[in-house]
Amino acid sequence: MRIEHEIICAGFGGQGVLSMGSIIAYSGMIEGKEVSWMPSYGPEMRGGTANCIVIVSDTRISSPIITKFDSAIVLNQPSLDKFESAVKPGGILLYEQSTIIHPPTRDDIDIFCIPANAEADKLKAKQVANMIMVGAFLEKRPIVKMETIVSTLKKVLPEHRHNLIPVNELALKRGKELVNLNEKITAI
Repeated sequence: MRIEHEIICAGFGGQGVLSMGSIIAYSGMIEGKEVSWMPSYGPEMRGGTANCIVIVSDTRISSPIITKFDSAIVLNQPSLDKFESAVKPGGILLYEQSTIIHPPTRDDIDIFCIPANAEADKLKAKQVANMIMVGAFLEKRPIVKMETIVSTLKKVLPEHRHNLIPVNELALKRGKELVNLNEKITAI
C-alpha cells in the first residue's frame, strides 16, 4: 500500500515556516523516504507571507505541485483564510492560537488549536514556536520520527547554533503534549 502525506506549512516570513517544512522533508530523506519541499514567499520575506508544500512518501512523488493537502500547519490568519479550504476531507489542520482571529469552521477535518507562541515564551525561546507546531503535527501524523527531527537539527543547524538543540527538543515534546491535551475542535 502506498503511503504519501501532503502538507502545507504557512505563515508570515520570520515565523520559521520554511524551516519547519524543510526539517520535516530532510527528516523524511534521512529515513529513506521520497520527499519534496517547495517554498513560496513574497519579496518582502520577513513579515510577508510564506508557505511551503512538503510531500513525504514511501514511493516516487509524481509532482510537487498540488492544491489539496492532507494536513495544514498554519501560523497566521491570512494563511488560514487561504488554506483552510485546501485541506482534504478527513485531513488535519493545526493552527497557532494567538495569531488567529477567526478560527476554522470546517467539520469534515480534525482541527487543533496550539498555543505555540505562549509555550515558546515559557521556554524563553520565541524562535521554537515552529518546533512546537512540528511536535504537535507529528504526534497526530507520525510521518517521520521525533528522534529523526532532532538528528536533522544537528545536521542543518550551524555549529554555533547547536546550543539551541536542547530547547528545540523540549519544544517538540511540548507540542506533542499540547496536542494531546487539546481535544479535537468541532465547528459549532
